[in-house]
Amino acid sequence: MGTRVAVVTGGMGGLGETISSKMADAGYQVVVTYSPSNKTAEKWLADQKARGYSFRAYGVDVGDYDSCVKCVEQIVKDVGPVDILVNNAGITRDMTFKKMTKADWDIVLRTNLDSVFNMTKQVCDGMVDRGWGRIINVSSVNGSKGAFGQTNYSAAKSGMHGFTKSLSLEVARKGVTVNTISPGYIGTKMVTAIPKEILDTKIIPQIPGGRLGKPEEVAGLIIYLCSEEAAFVNGANIAINGGQHMQ
Repeated sequence: MGTRVAVVTGGMGGLGETISSKMADAGYQVVVTYSPSNKTAEKWLADQKARGYSFRAYGVDVGDYDSCVKCVEQIVKDVGPVDILVNNAGITRDMTFKKMTKADWDIVLRTNLDSVFNMTKQVCDGMVDRGWGRIINVSSVNGSKGAFGQTNYSAAKSGMHGFTKSLSLEVARKGVTVNTISPGYIGTKMVTAIPKEILDTKIIPQIPGGRLGKPEEVAGLIIYLCSEEAAFVNGANIAINGGQHMQ
């Protein structure tokens, strides 16, 4: 067995970057995808190279099926078959349902949920044929408990887990696992951009652990799910939220 190839969608984002670097540290050949509208991709790659990481990166609109077909075909050609897929790409358009437009709904569902179908469809058959694969869907605590101002985001993140459960039933006998992880509030740029007063008065008090999670903790869970020891974990939704929400 050669080095396993892992694709991390949204791999240049706050959480994605940590997932990508920790997976590289664990010995995986990591390929990241990024939005074609991302103007800082080259700088990101250069910065990572300076840190000792030679990632391959591919621009793809994960919400567009044909874009995903082309992207994965190119990855397979350049790097090899995909063994691990981390569906991490996601966006928010938070507002009350009263203010939410159809466009706000569509873009979040497209980017956060359609993307899971679009990317998984390109790699799943190959994993089944080879008898080994790991698909990890990065959901959210708010997909499990709901959140004010996030009907679009919570619907998409909840939908991810329905996908996980059904697909895991279809591929389990073939050595492929499909799991969801549901992080709570993790100290990424997106979360630390929340005003300190709101973090301190509204968010941290909800977390029994009394702190934000670390991106490294989420990456550690993903690395475990990719391991041989995790072969019996299938169709699960693993909460990693400091005890904020228990199922």
